[in-house]
Amino acid sequence: MSVYAAPIARLIEELEKLPGIGHKTAQRLAFHILNMPVEKVERLVKSISDAKSKTKYCSICGNLTDSDVCSLCSSNNRDDSLICVVQDARDVAAMERIKEYKGLYHVLHGAISPMEGIGPDDIRIKELLIRLQNKDVKEVIIATNPNIEGEATAMYISKLLKPLGIKTTRIAHGVPVGGDLEYADEVTLAKALEGRREI
Repeated sequence: MSVYAAPIARLIEELEKLPGIGHKTAQRLAFHILNMPVEKVERLVKSISDAKSKTKYCSICGNLTDSDVCSLCSSNNRDDSLICVVQDARDVAAMERIKEYKGLYHVLHGAISPMEGIGPDDIRIKELLIRLQNKDVKEVIIATNPNIEGEATAMYISKLLKPLGIKTTRIAHGVPVGGDLEYADEVTLAKALEGRREI
């Protein structure tokens, strides 16, 4: 039996379902929401509802957008001969934060993972191949995560692209800035050594 009134207990229970939110944090959030003015709560509820109902995937790259084609794909300031392949929309946001990449994106919406029953047909690889046939793309940068699934996906895509004659590169992996070598795992150090460059 909960010590809270049923509506509060349900709110806590729903907040706990969010990633990274434990019971204590859910309680804090619930009580914060209860103490907010009604207008702010209504804005929060509306923003969640609008985000869910008005957001869709870009018909070209698969990024999240509120229109048929996202702002990146419709921009005249992007280099359409360069496509960066990422696993999900959060990766697009991460790449955009560095303000260095000026090409387009292709969002796979996952990675190949036989353990989870996710194969090449379950992510947007076919759409990438169709896109490459219709455009004059000079380079595809594969920026999947540096884990087993991301590496498997990168290898699979690179094998598909090799016969097309499109330059295919993989983002470098290695020791993070500010990291200590003694704390880096063997795979990270091996990737850092493999991706070394002349200074």
